[in-house]
Amino acid sequence: MIIRLFQESDAEQIALLFHQTVREINIRDYTSNQVKAWAPDNIYFTNWAKVCANKFTYVAENEGVIAGFGQLEGNGHIDCFYCHKDYQRMGIGKQIYQAIETKASQLKLHRLYVEASITAKPFFSHLGFQTVQQQEVECRGETFINYAMEKQL
Repeated sequence: MIIRLFQESDAEQIALLFHQTVREINIRDYTSNQVKAWAPDNIYFTNWAKVCANKFTYVAENEGVIAGFGQLEGNGHIDCFYCHKDYQRMGIGKQIYQAIETKASQLKLHRLYVEASITAKPFFSHLGFQTVQQQEVECRGETFINYAMEKQL
């Protein structure tokens, strides 16, 4: 497993990873309608190459297969952070997070923050993030619970 920065050729695998993970993993904590709004069937039309190129996007690659990815913005916000449905609970998310925290240190950031799903909250808690508040967000007509979380560096 290698952790590296995003390359444009990763975009299609990342789109599929996102879609499958939300549909098959996050369904444990959200309704069918919620996950369909979060990861609609037309998700492949989203310009993932542009979304990933405009952030520090770290990719976990295993013999040509993208096993996970996570994004850091220059202000300390962790945006998308997903592990492939077939690579859950294998330490890949922690490796991606370590790359993000290393970059945050290089950027001299003092805080990281994220809006974690119900599914991702235990992962971020394990990494030392504290819950700031539970919140309701809307996406494509569906309301979701997630958690504003932060970690002081």
